Amino acid sequence: MDLDKASDFMATHARMLDRRRFELLTGEGDRDALLAALNAYRNPDGGYGHGLEPDLRSRTSQPGPALHAFEVFAELAPGTAPEAVALCDWLESVTLPDGGLPFGLHVPDPAGCAPFWAGADPETSSLQITAVVAAMAQRVGGHDKAVAAHPWLDRATRYCLGTVRAGEELHALELAFALWLADAVRDTEIVDLLGKHIPPSGLVHVQGGLEDEMMRPLDFAPQPDRPARALFAPEVVAAELRRLDERQEDDGGWRVDFASYSPAAELEWRGYATVAAVAILTREAPI
Repeated sequence: MDLDKASDFMATHARMLDRRRFELLTGEGDRDALLAALNAYRNPDGGYGHGLEPDLRSRTSQPGPALHAFEVFAELAPGTAPEAVALCDWLESVTLPDGGLPFGLHVPDPAGCAPFWAGADPETSSLQITAVVAAMAQRVGGHDKAVAAHPWLDRATRYCLGTVRAGEELHALELAFALWLADAVRDTEIVDLLGKHIPPSGLVHVQGGLEDEMMRPLDFAPQPDRPARALFAPEVVAAELRRLDERQEDDGGWRVDFASYSPAAELEWRGYATVAAVAILTREAPI
């Protein structure tokens, strides 16, 4: 990849939050500045909204943006922030009796929101959103003892792993995010169980997505030296890394391979995707 061009793309097009994430990732950032950028999306109840999830433009606190907040808290390591525990408190307040999170809460301001966010059922637990939020929170818990010990995280993790053990058929996104969670807690039994649903190519079509939208090996196992990475042959991972590197566009940025629901979201996803691509490639070959 051309890191200078990626930097130019971020300066030209990315929202402030992702610019701060990119700066920290490439060794030029400031953790306090990154936390300040994240807190622009924070609500008084301890949750996050205001478009932190690009396709969910609502001002309201929602489970989806909690994922992106935990991503930032993970990137602050080894530093911690009290906002992370406060987010766990908020998540506990909206968790359903079975331990799962609803995919989304009521959206009173749906302008610019994807229909699956605006029309989510707030009374039904979602393995997809619970697993991905809990997985990222578990990563934060690796350096933040208060998050690791929070009762919400234990409840959410038990809900997800219990659902997987029940043997229900999983959507590609549920499969990926449940694998993230099993990987984060190093539950190799669940990792192996989920791995049986992934072909050797690592390609699983996303039902309901774009015609060519796939979950790929680096979507299932983005981090090296983790249990989930062992599901894929080294040559498969190497090919995916080459593919990711080659998908950097002439302007220096990357794109997501799923549909966006507003022009703002499409551009914001590009900044987000560029941070993600650089993170993966630099983990494999550090700057």
